[in-house]
Amino acid sequence: MNLSIGVTGWGDHDQLYPAGTKSQDKLAVYASHFPVVEIDSAFYAIQPKRNYEKWVKETPVGFTFVVKAFSKMTGHQREKMSSEEVREMFEAYIESIQPLLDSGKLRFVLFQFPPWFSVSKENVQKLRVIRELMGDIPLALEFRNQSWYSSKYREQTLSFMKKGNWIHGIVDEPQAGEGSAPTVLQATHSKDTLVRLHGRNVHGWNKNGREDWREVRFLYRYNDEELQEWKDNVEYLLQQSEHVTVLFNNNSGGDAADNAKQFIDLCQIEYEQLNPKQMDLFQE
Repeated sequence: MNLSIGVTGWGDHDQLYPAGTKSQDKLAVYASHFPVVEIDSAFYAIQPKRNYEKWVKETPVGFTFVVKAFSKMTGHQREKMSSEEVREMFEAYIESIQPLLDSGKLRFVLFQFPPWFSVSKENVQKLRVIRELMGDIPLALEFRNQSWYSSKYREQTLSFMKKGNWIHGIVDEPQAGEGSAPTVLQATHSKDTLVRLHGRNVHGWNKNGREDWREVRFLYRYNDEELQEWKDNVEYLLQQSEHVTVLFNNNSGGDAADNAKQFIDLCQIEYEQLNPKQMDLFQE
């Protein structure tokens, strides 16, 4: 099965790491468990090139990264920028991820748009500009606004993604109003499809005036029946594209890594070319 399973970020999954593991050593240990990871720190700031160089060295051949687009690139900060400023920002971002491109370890860059990014001519044009600025770098697209998948626009959205070589970022998330997208099991790229599992915490998905909103938003643990449902979904998606990447993001309660391991077992996958686990170092 041409399927890569991992989680978002590698810093928070305590059950993966021996006691006392330093933060700078966690990625190497993570890469003994999973073949792919999402770099969410890239969403908050354009990372120094040296960080990517380090991450490339710490991971084995065949390991890949899904890198989130910087939040200014997706409009999360609602900042007005000139065309020249936008171009310079994209150039700086592309330069920063060059070590991943050179090593062949970039799976794709993920453009996850905010809940207020609804379907409109203006926003469609923004996507065209992004596609142009990013060149031939593989890009995944995840919406957080259900209007893109409304009966009026769904087929147009999917057709637009196919024509622009966008990889479909398919989500599993609570259906809690306009700022949540439905699960649409359709690939838009022949080579890759992305699935991000955010959990199904309907009551925690939206802010609703709560201070701890971000801390509980992804508080959810998938049960066996739900994981089987996603195994069936992935098998269906693999009929449409060569490879599927599944990332568990349900980590408000530390459930993502456990669910990801359960899913690997359910899919009967044994990944090769991972980093050796500490206990395996002296085994023949």
